[in-house]
Amino acid sequence: MRTLAIGDIHGGLRGLTQLLERAKVTKDDKLIFLGDYVDGWSESAQVIQYLIELAKKNECVFIKGNHDIWCEKWLKYGTAPEVWLYHGGKGTIESYNDFSKEEKQKHLNFFEKMPMYYIDNKDRLFVHAGFTSMHGVEEENFEQSFCTDRTLWEMVQSLDKRINKDADNYPNRLKHYYEIYIGHTPTLRSNSYEPMHKANVWNVDTGAAFTGMLSAIDIDTKEVFQSDTLPKLYPNEDGRNGRSE
Repeated sequence: MRTLAIGDIHGGLRGLTQLLERAKVTKDDKLIFLGDYVDGWSESAQVIQYLIELAKKNECVFIKGNHDIWCEKWLKYGTAPEVWLYHGGKGTIESYNDFSKEEKQKHLNFFEKMPMYYIDNKDRLFVHAGFTSMHGVEEENFEQSFCTDRTLWEMVQSLDKRINKDADNYPNRLKHYYEIYIGHTPTLRSNSYEPMHKANVWNVDTGAAFTGMLSAIDIDTKEVFQSDTLPKLYPNEDGRNGRSE
């Protein structure tokens, strides 16, 4: 059985199905999704429906991202703040035009059950964005950090490569976990179209919301699988058009 960590989808169902096909995913594979399933390309509601069905065949973990929180609140309360509409929410709402009240309720239930993070039996942490507590995610005081924190990734990018995990000045945040898998901050910001590895952190968000691909990584072998770039799969759309929150 493989375990694949999958980056931010952002409404790109065509990228998701192509990625799973290229990775030759079978029912024996465990899939850990790192959040942000909606907002971007035109098939956000369809992505959620696909994932609900996928979970009936595969063992899946669906981490909650910041865009998922916005969509969850809209499904539950009907709220649509301007910041969400600007960063992809308008397209997500439109994608639900043909969904019934009952179907929307099932999607709301799906969002509400999503964990903020997941730790496997080898002390590998999976979280959408990051965390700030030097004592680990269990001691995080600000739950929002799991969905929005970029300081974890910024820290490991600036870490001197000569500092190893046995050094006294190795960041305490990193010592709690064998590996950490995140999304949220597109690797395009570092001019990379592939998942990036710094210290013991793997960033699997390769910019599918923008000009990049959707990516998955086998967490044991580190083999990477990718879709085509999402603009190629959605030639008549502009995704989130550079909006990077």
